[in-house]
Amino acid sequence: MRVLLTGANGQLGSALCEVFGNETVIPKDLPDFDLTRSSVEEEIVGSAPDLIIHAGAYTDVDGAEREPDLALAVNAKGTEQIARAAVRLGARLIYISTDYVFDGTQRIPYCENDIPRPINRYGFSKWKGEQVILASGARALIIRTAWLYGTVGKNFVKSIIRAAQREPILKVVNDQSGCPTYAEDLAAAVASLVRKDVEGMIHVTNRGQCTWYEFAQAIIREMGFCCSVMPITTEQAGRLAKRPSYSVLSPDRLASLGLALPEWRQALARFAKVARLPLGYFHE
Repeated sequence: MRVLLTGANGQLGSALCEVFGNETVIPKDLPDFDLTRSSVEEEIVGSAPDLIIHAGAYTDVDGAEREPDLALAVNAKGTEQIARAAVRLGARLIYISTDYVFDGTQRIPYCENDIPRPINRYGFSKWKGEQVILASGARALIIRTAWLYGTVGKNFVKSIIRAAQREPILKVVNDQSGCPTYAEDLAAAVASLVRKDVEGMIHVTNRGQCTWYEFAQAIIREMGFCCSVMPITTEQAGRLAKRPSYSVLSPDRLASLGLALPEWRQALARFAKVARLPLGYFHE
């Protein structure tokens, strides 16, 4: 099977390259592959993949508030080109989306059929990407995930590890709840969903939920650092983009397929073993 993978150098893309290592993987990423270029559709068609995994995206949540047009160009218009290419090829398409398509007003886990109401530009751009895929007629599966981290690229876990090596007290938001997700586990789930030929919409995260503050506390414990963590509010954090206060995704459809990711603390413990290796987490 020929697998074209966008965002191949990112934290999920790198994990997907490992999981699909026995297939013919066609990696695509910046600077050579730019989702804002009009040539994206033809470039993908020319590669003739059987499966397209679209993990590439504009993911800077605060940056999207400053550059909304760029976020849309990458996450919506670029995705539209990929969907057209998939239709022309008859290829299967996997699109990686986000919990930030929801507004956070709910207090029970969001299901796949709950109505998206994004409250920031990043979430809006990813939701528009979902819409163009659903409208395209492609043989597609949209995977929403959340709070992703891994050994490659920038993420919350690595930021906490670095900060804990410099600061005696870390201030972390305690009024946003979600589902931390380890890129290795998500990549394995993607491979399983491909084998099962699942289409439509599905939520995939590590099991369980926590706040960013609780997540940071767990990271500090796993890494054996001595600094303390102080809970603060979203308002005190002063971030540019609004964040949903509750974006927990329901695992029910995944479970109905006989699949379940490890609990988030177990996943973090596995990551910590890698992070404790010399330079283990310094892969940008």
